[in-house]
Amino acid sequence: MPNDTPRLLIVDDDPGQRSLLDSFLRSQGFATVVADSGERALELLPTQKFSLMISDVRMPGLSGLETLQRARKNFPSLPVLLVTAYTDIREAVAAMRDGAVNYLAKPIDLDELLANVRNATGGAAAPKPFASEKPLPPHVIARSPLTIELFQQVALIAPSEARVFITGDSGTGKEVVADVIHAWSARANGPLIKVNCAAIPETLLESELFGHEKGAFTGASATRLGRFEEADGGSIFLDEIAEMTSALQAKLLRVTQDGKFQRIGSNREIRTSARLIAASNRDLEAEVKAGRFREDLFYRLNVVELNLPPLRERREDILPLTELFIAQLARSRARLAEATADCLKNYPWPGNIRELRNVIERAVLLAQSELILPEHLPAKLREAAKHAAPALTLDTQTMDEIERHAIIAALKQHKSNRTETAKALGISRRALLYKLQRLRQQGFPFE
Repeated sequence: MPNDTPRLLIVDDDPGQRSLLDSFLRSQGFATVVADSGERALELLPTQKFSLMISDVRMPGLSGLETLQRARKNFPSLPVLLVTAYTDIREAVAAMRDGAVNYLAKPIDLDELLANVRNATGGAAAPKPFASEKPLPPHVIARSPLTIELFQQVALIAPSEARVFITGDSGTGKEVVADVIHAWSARANGPLIKVNCAAIPETLLESELFGHEKGAFTGASATRLGRFEEADGGSIFLDEIAEMTSALQAKLLRVTQDGKFQRIGSNREIRTSARLIAASNRDLEAEVKAGRFREDLFYRLNVVELNLPPLRERREDILPLTELFIAQLARSRARLAEATADCLKNYPWPGNIRELRNVIERAVLLAQSELILPEHLPAKLREAAKHAAPALTLDTQTMDEIERHAIIAALKQHKSNRTETAKALGISRRALLYKLQRLRQQGFPFE
């Protein structure tokens, strides 16, 4: 690595967060050194020349703010970037008076992180080529720009040990993304254990996750290993995690903190090294504010967030997914009539990929020949095609201008908050980020 490569000191007590920042920033051409505490960071600072220190705010021992203050005494020109939960933002803003160049709110947006690091270091690092040459599994479709970008993020995140939180509407494919994260990780040869928290009765979920001893409760006729125990050395995917009770959330918090748990009916501690991937179709920040989900657990789970846009925002995926489902479901070589394809493309798909598969399964059963016709589709799809808006005569540039003005106005209204802007525009956050990136490439600057 060239001697002039910016060297970054990453300070965080959370191994998953450290691993994510380390692997991501290395992939972008930076040299990195990690420290698991503020005390260790202060020991490392005199030993090497650092271009930037990135520090979490809340850590045992020296906090990020205390580490910042002490570092500035001996290294007054060292830029410091703070990472904080939204409840710490007042402290983080105050810390900027002590020399912090900026702060990032959790969960970290990797694009925002990279922009801040480049600004603080002069942007000298040259990003490495896109790391993932691994092909997507045959059952995973990524043709739309949004889906391609999503799996590029997965390729950067998967090699780390970071916990991942996957959001998106029901039926968007969160389990498929978890599969790819595991397959592209260093744990690929270990187990991937999946648990749908909404599908297991509340009284049985604790036993499912953590196991129980023989005689622990009525019906416990034998000792049972929990899913965390089975996932040791691999990954565990907890779908619909918002369905957990408060008591179970507390037990899960401990696992995320130190990898320890107890079976029901036992005082013996068991360790697990399982990497946690969680998912929900609910807005967990709203659940936290409503008191239904623990704030501390939310931030432990949400080291990095991946949002799956709904199928209506990635229409380029509709026909390739349809072809995949036909190949899986049809006994003979079935194909779509052109009018059938138009029906599929014009429908808004409120049930997302799951609904699309069900529709294709029905059509394959009803088709009497190899050609799937519109009449083989549900009536609501045919109606949607009839009422689809006719092609507009306005030129593309005019429509682009309308979209750009809408985005600019929404950003101003919501003070550049990407999440709130996306909600106001009625699109996913990932779709908004893609549109902003496209506008930057066209020469329109956005902060």
